[in-house]
Amino acid sequence: MKILRIISSMNPKNGGPSQGIRNINPHIRKLGIEVEVVCMDNCMDNYDVNDDFVIHKIGQGRSSYQYHPPLFDWLKENALNFDVLIVHGLWQYHNLAVYRTIKFLKKKSRIVPKVVIIPHGMLDPYFQKDSDRKWKALRNEIVWQLIEKKCINLADAILFTCQEELRLAATTFKGYHPKKTINIGYGIQTPPQNSQEFKTAFEQKCITIQGNKYWLFLSRIHEKKGVDLLINAYCKLAVNKSTIPDLVIAGPIASNYAQEMIAMASKNSKIHFLGMLQGAEKWGAFYNCEAYLLPSHQENFGIAIVEAMACKKPVVISKNVNIWKEVQAGNGGWILNELNEAEIYNVLLAISYLSETQIIQKGVAAYETFQTNFNVQDRATVLVKVLNQL
Repeated sequence: MKILRIISSMNPKNGGPSQGIRNINPHIRKLGIEVEVVCMDNCMDNYDVNDDFVIHKIGQGRSSYQYHPPLFDWLKENALNFDVLIVHGLWQYHNLAVYRTIKFLKKKSRIVPKVVIIPHGMLDPYFQKDSDRKWKALRNEIVWQLIEKKCINLADAILFTCQEELRLAATTFKGYHPKKTINIGYGIQTPPQNSQEFKTAFEQKCITIQGNKYWLFLSRIHEKKGVDLLINAYCKLAVNKSTIPDLVIAGPIASNYAQEMIAMASKNSKIHFLGMLQGAEKWGAFYNCEAYLLPSHQENFGIAIVEAMACKKPVVISKNVNIWKEVQAGNGGWILNELNEAEIYNVLLAISYLSETQIIQKGVAAYETFQTNFNVQDRATVLVKVLNQL
């Protein structure tokens, strides 16, 4: 079987879907599947990643929609070389380009490849209900009626990364009638074994930590992630209990929102902003933290959450993270019943009273939860089985 993955960008800075592809591709190939990717990155773009599979970069599209007709032309010429087209994400031109390609090929009475769409959480009702997204929600409603509904309902299957995502997707838009919906799960590769090199790399990046214990937030610094709630709750707790671990916030800091968060935390010397971490720095941050924190307003899967668990670190997440039930069932962390400063404060306070042994035990449970639910080798087997059945 030969698969073509279609995604707007393979740049790691653009979030989890591209990393998800990189995580699972080696294991799919071991099962005899050929994989290529086509994306709308410029051919000269350098990701600083050594990819061992073919990536066709056909140029950047216009606007946030990434409108780029050359993708349609490329697909018309190349789609028949593949058995399955996997579309990653919604609300951008690449989904429409695949839809138009299948329509074009069918008119020529050809046997067309199967099409599956992986929404990556983009059908979550949060994006239509959040009060700060009124205009974007209206835009999505229009695009849904004109384009995305047709793409979803034409596809041979819609694949989801967890059962909660599958359930929520059916509640967001009218006219949602996919042929098949399947929870294939999602996974990450087992992290590299811990080493002194990782610890050294992290400490060189975060000199101000000075060997102190710390809690870790590692993600995009974005309004959706609840960073403001975390900082406010942490600052209040630090006043009442000065011995709590430091707070390390790692993620790109070029945005206006990130700068606002840095200013908000500027009076607390226990909060450290590091910018984006990769490679040894990132693994050093995970392996040496006390716990990983992501009080997000919406998270479909959260690769960094599972990476922390794979490093035997317990996690603090909200019920807006779609894998919270799996984490709760495995006792791999603490679930925020409500997403507000008071709830975050109370959970962090409770964690601060735990002994080192109790933290380690919680981390072991987190690792076992990762192995049971989020091991990428198992997920690759499930995906290939589903594609073969299609």
